[in-house]
Amino acid sequence: MNRKIFNKNESVSYQGDSLKLVKSKWFKKKYGGKINLIFTSPPFNLILKKKYGNEYGEEYVKWFSEFSKPLTDLLTDDGSIVIELGNSWEKGIPAFSTIPLEALLEFKRKSGLYLCQEFICHNPSRLPSPAEWVTVNRIRVKDSYTRLWWLSKTPFPKSDNKNILVQYSNSMRMKMKNKNVNPGIRPSGHKISDNFLKNNNGSISPNFLTLNNQEYLFEGLENSLSISNSFNQKTYNLFCELNSLPKHPARMPIALTEYFIRFLTDENDLVFDPFGGSNTTGMVSEVLNRRWLSCEKNLEYIKGSLIRFYNFFPTDVIKD
Repeated sequence: MNRKIFNKNESVSYQGDSLKLVKSKWFKKKYGGKINLIFTSPPFNLILKKKYGNEYGEEYVKWFSEFSKPLTDLLTDDGSIVIELGNSWEKGIPAFSTIPLEALLEFKRKSGLYLCQEFICHNPSRLPSPAEWVTVNRIRVKDSYTRLWWLSKTPFPKSDNKNILVQYSNSMRMKMKNKNVNPGIRPSGHKISDNFLKNNNGSISPNFLTLNNQEYLFEGLENSLSISNSFNQKTYNLFCELNSLPKHPARMPIALTEYFIRFLTDENDLVFDPFGGSNTTGMVSEVLNRRWLSCEKNLEYIKGSLIRFYNFFPTDVIKD
């Protein structure tokens, strides 16, 4: 059974099974066709079982594909789904598994969604894995990125890359300052005009995203949040320790969430994370004046997320 844990205005955190929630008649009736962005990171296809639960192999593909139609039906006509799928390995051998890609393709096939773009999130601080092949036998290099897949009902969903501009490089700043450009056709065939030096308040973001310090700023991202201490992961860890709560082992980086919410939604839009975890999605949505919904099976993880909302909710909004 799903139940409300947070309920502030139109933003709600539900506790329970996310698949049962999105398939329920009351949820579909209330939110069908009304969600602008579904941003989530489902449990990965990992050999070792995690405390939060995860399937493996063909069972993972089957499990994940069951979300395809229910999630699609929740979207507005110009809404988007962004899914982070981590890499995985074949059991007992140093070979990459294709299961995450198979899961994505089956999800896309069943939903009928368009694949708008693929994003790579590189985390240079990620620990070497899998340890057996990277640090023990030394026959592979560390796996330090995840893929995010952007899907939508239409090839032209709501999006605006002006909201995620990155800082100009030092070289570009010097060219703009000195008006140093030679217009014309380059060997690549690209045409460079005099407008090349126009100040657009930043460069267009690439789809390769590098986390500076695991949690916050992407390299060059102009619009990053000014994170207060109540959002800091150290504060989250301390809050969990003081309240004897388990820390979620796979917390979504704040900057990654911010990037897609800024890119694909407007203020007052509705954002949903069906695998809420420590509810980074809800917190960033709150800061950016978006309404939000989340679902998390583990009540202890929801209680741990309370610190993320310290500036927005009284501390007694959570129900026992």
